[in-house]
Amino acid sequence: MRDVDIALCLAVDASSSVDHDEFGLMMGGLAAAFRDPEVRAAATGGPRGAAAVAAVLWSGPGAQAVAVPWTLVDGEEGAAALADAVDDAPRLVAAGATALGEGLTAALRLLAEFPGLASRQVVDVSGDGAGNAGIPSGPVRDAAVGAGVTVNGLAVVNEEPDLPAHYATEVIGGPGAFVMECADYAAFAEAIRRKLVRELRGALTA
Repeated sequence: MRDVDIALCLAVDASSSVDHDEFGLMMGGLAAAFRDPEVRAAATGGPRGAAAVAAVLWSGPGAQAVAVPWTLVDGEEGAAALADAVDDAPRLVAAGATALGEGLTAALRLLAEFPGLASRQVVDVSGDGAGNAGIPSGPVRDAAVGAGVTVNGLAVVNEEPDLPAHYATEVIGGPGAFVMECADYAAFAEAIRRKLVRELRGALTA
């Protein structure tokens, strides 16, 4: 794969707090975002004109799976292929506890396997609950930051109103790291679209 401005790993919560319809709204929202011209422009607006994106699903301890392998977004065709792959991705992990630290670990493993050079490496965590099983997320986040990776979060606050604060202290980190929130899964599509624009632009965003 060619060198890119950003290697972005989407780490998507598939734990038991996310029901079938909510999972569909998350994956559908992500797919719709990559069909959006503003997101596509952000992905291709850097010096190398390309981003690489992959997706990991995570649930309880030991339940992580690569849903979408590394996909090059260097124009409309690549963005459409990525959107289709996200749309078509099955729920590969069983619903279970929220092993957020293990989800982060899986995302970092996938970033380490990226077959090219990326100016920035970013993990985009989306979920609706604090970690409640497996290894804690804080030390994994710290290791990510130490390796030069930025971790950002999108907290869906329909069940845990204080989740953004948890993400801020235990999940996000690295250069320019941020957490966004949305009220529920119905609002996810627009929230993830705005998040991806900010994430993909990186330093280009004021």
